[in-house]
Amino acid sequence: MDWQKGERSQNVEVDSGGGGGGPRFGGGRGMGIGGIVVLAILGLVFFKDPTALLGQADSGGQQVAAPSGQPAQVDPQTKDFVSAILGSTEKTWGDIFAAHGRQYVDPKLDLFSGGVNTACGAASTAVGPFYCPGDQRVYLDVSFFRELESRFHASGDFARAYVIAHEVGHHVQNLLGVFDQVEQARRRGARMEGADGLSVRQELQADCFAGVWANHSQQRLQWLQPGDIESALNAASKIGDDALQQQAQGRVVPDSFTHGTSAQRVKWFRAGFDSGDIGSCNTFAGTP
Repeated sequence: MDWQKGERSQNVEVDSGGGGGGPRFGGGRGMGIGGIVVLAILGLVFFKDPTALLGQADSGGQQVAAPSGQPAQVDPQTKDFVSAILGSTEKTWGDIFAAHGRQYVDPKLDLFSGGVNTACGAASTAVGPFYCPGDQRVYLDVSFFRELESRFHASGDFARAYVIAHEVGHHVQNLLGVFDQVEQARRRGARMEGADGLSVRQELQADCFAGVWANHSQQRLQWLQPGDIESALNAASKIGDDALQQQAQGRVVPDSFTHGTSAQRVKWFRAGFDSGDIGSCNTFAGTP
């Protein structure tokens, strides 16, 4: 991937240690989409324990401390890469929103180390990359790219770019009102977890939006190289619920799915990439 062609974003921030945007409250009060039950849809791509996102010591809304975090040490090339990918998402989604008569609001991307406070609560490295709708920020631990390659055997610049684009996909959902609609459905008793649950459908839509970004950025920049799409599809397949459950516990439990199977994640990224059309990303209709 010739990522150097990408437009640089001015919205990448390096955390100084346990920082982050927005109020620091426990119990999910900063989310804007409900309580702890919907943590699974906040972009926890790598199937980590969702309760790690919040300071759970106090669920009554009192302020809680963030996990121990240190000032993030980010090498210039990594920050430049993240800035290039985020900048390309800003251009892509800005153009798409404008074509539909809407204005795209750029998210911030916070590079942190160890732990961070967010408007959704305190998060640790264990959470993995995530998006917080309360402060409209994507959070990414600086060690994650190494974990992506060593733990998930998903290497390549485009695999890393896919992760960022997926989280930005959640930001797009937030701007489009999808988060609010999911929360309303949850309040009416709709199922969140499980192979057919709303959490899976929302995560798959973020995968599809990542594919839409890949299509548009490639048309504009011609920056993909042989094997890049395969690396993104490989990353998607390695982080399916079934693959992660099989790896972790030796069995698959569809009733506890939150992000979709490997095949589903590949399918929906490919749907977005092949069409370049957000209209192809209605994962809430029919079988996901």
